[in-house]
Amino acid sequence: MRLGSYVKYSVRFLFLQTLLTYLTINYLNTFLISKDFCEQCVGNSFLIQINNNLWEDRNRFFSFIPEQYINIDLFITVFIFVFLVILYSTKFYTYVNELSFSIDRNYLDEFISIYLLWTTTFIIFLTMFRVSHLISRGYLFIFTLIVPLILLLFRNSEFISSLLGRSVTNENSITFNLEEDSVFRNLRILTFRNTLKNFRDIDLNNAGKVIELIDNENKKNNVNLIVLNINSKNKISEKLESFLINLNKKVLIISKEEMVFNNYFLKRQENISGYQLNYFNNDIQYGSKYIIKRVLDISLSLFGILIFSPILLGIYIYIRIVDGGPSVIKQNRVGLHGKQFKMYKFRTMKNNAHELREDLQDLNKNDNVIFKIENDPRLLKGTLRLRNYSLDELPQLINVLIGNMSIVGPRPLFEEDTKLFTEKYMRRLNVLPGITGLLQINERNTSEFETWYKYDIEYIENWTLYLDLKIILKTPFSLFKNNIKGI
Repeated sequence: MRLGSYVKYSVRFLFLQTLLTYLTINYLNTFLISKDFCEQCVGNSFLIQINNNLWEDRNRFFSFIPEQYINIDLFITVFIFVFLVILYSTKFYTYVNELSFSIDRNYLDEFISIYLLWTTTFIIFLTMFRVSHLISRGYLFIFTLIVPLILLLFRNSEFISSLLGRSVTNENSITFNLEEDSVFRNLRILTFRNTLKNFRDIDLNNAGKVIELIDNENKKNNVNLIVLNINSKNKISEKLESFLINLNKKVLIISKEEMVFNNYFLKRQENISGYQLNYFNNDIQYGSKYIIKRVLDISLSLFGILIFSPILLGIYIYIRIVDGGPSVIKQNRVGLHGKQFKMYKFRTMKNNAHELREDLQDLNKNDNVIFKIENDPRLLKGTLRLRNYSLDELPQLINVLIGNMSIVGPRPLFEEDTKLFTEKYMRRLNVLPGITGLLQINERNTSEFETWYKYDIEYIENWTLYLDLKIILKTPFSLFKNNIKGI
């Protein structure tokens, strides 16, 4: 196991130890005491009786324990620690193997396994230390459900990611030369994802054709996983291999022979049913990385909506007065992995502005992807200043809150713009689109999409939480430094 994995497991262990200990102690003191028993006792006699029982047990069985440590809170802390050690020693909790076979798409089986282990150990603990006869059975049953739910929630990043807007069951895959009745379709990695298309009888030696098929599907749909069955071959062309590595998606290659790769990169290899499975996940914002980014985005978007609410209301009313409704428009944009979404924006142009793009194409002085016009005739009166300071983009804080966008990332473009991307340009879709980014704090007025791409790829290849914070802090200064034009 790599150092990063040890750190991740250790942090999660300490977090669960703290959370479950605090929850158990407070729940015991607040709810678990039986109402019938309370009527017969005063003050803290419940805890006094429990601690008296512990003192008797200490004198009979473990007198080596110092007297100051004989109290129920400390015993609960030790119990939670022992329970988590037992739980972490089981593979079903600590390790979710996407290359294992799965026949179920829900979390019920996992919950039941955790529930049985927790309930058994907790009941043994209560009985061993003579607490069970003082406990309210109704609240005890509720508590046996609460803890497994918490443990399931923090078992791995999948569940939390789904709560934050990125569920594995909403992801899609495309397969090459994989039979419809193939046993590998029962792998967890495929069972939990929707198969968009299965390309049959494709010559995988023809790298250009395979890349073209993937690229075309990538432009039309939200693709997260690529599966290639190369059967008896043991390698793919260097061109196709490099393409898959740089695709920033999940890739699974199935072969009968042990694979030989042209490049050195991180991957997993497993032998299942006599086949070699080679899996690598170069998805940049996935798992814990996605969770960290979403927590930051949710926090900042809520704060931004609160702080800018007077400005949001003022702009909304102004546009209503100038040109009637609507003040906020929804535009179809392309987001993470090609998933389309509705992007919110204050309307600074005439209602049919986007439909006039073809008629005004001759005035577009930029390249084929970026569409911008100097002194755009579609603009509403007085809205140029809103665009110059990107105030028309403020409603996108709602997109960030929903999960369609991030505070920081490449700007989302229209579907027709995406169709003009070459295969290398498609990489900019492999992270959440953002309100601001490296481009906006450096050359936000550029008319060359190559420059956009340069900053987007720099962001993708160097993304960290620190980089996001750095861009966020620099964005306000860039607003006043440059004459900004929205997109």
